[in-house]
Amino acid sequence: MQPNPHLEPQPVIHGAPPRDARLVVYAVHGRSQTPAFMTELADRIALPEVAYLVPAAKDATWYPGGFMEPLENNQPNLGHALAAVGTHLEWLAAQDIERDRTVLLGFSQGACLLSEFLMGARARYAGAILHTGGFIGPSEVGRSRAAGDLAGMPVLMSSAAEDAWVPMPRIKATAAALAAAGAAVELQSYDEQEHHINDDSVAAMRRLLTNLMSLKESQ
Repeated sequence: MQPNPHLEPQPVIHGAPPRDARLVVYAVHGRSQTPAFMTELADRIALPEVAYLVPAAKDATWYPGGFMEPLENNQPNLGHALAAVGTHLEWLAAQDIERDRTVLLGFSQGACLLSEFLMGARARYAGAILHTGGFIGPSEVGRSRAAGDLAGMPVLMSSAAEDAWVPMPRIKATAAALAAAGAAVELQSYDEQEHHINDDSVAAMRRLLTNLMSLKESQ
């Protein structure tokens, strides 16, 4: 069996110690980025009670082609990337960090990867933040419903309305599929074209994480 190249780089731990944190965010960077992009985003979110586990893609790319190409065009890298997500989340569980204390966060290619992971997820996490991403493949046909029951999991999706790399129809189709699987999806768009995370999106992320921490405390 071919070794998984995305398991070679060790994930970066940033922020609060994971075992002591009120939430742990699994934060997946985009194409041609490194974990530094996500740790800088964590610093912009500025919630000291939150820990971040930040994986690193081999050669800074989770899969080689565009996310709307046929699935086989991105194999075996895509399969390795999805397996790496599962392995990292299993590691968190082995540290006694429950799924209801774990949030999935991705930007661009990382958001596409996590969208695809959630399309096949059989488990509910505390929440997900998918910025400028959608599920992977050339068509919405046959992808109208995610597997499993996301059981009210809050999902925040955001993007520039005219992003050059991720078309809004695919983001909306992903939001609909996740909602059909039981997620509570909030979709935000902003009137920009730049492929980035603006301050309003950071504030929305901060609000969601703060709300999740408050909810966890009240349980």
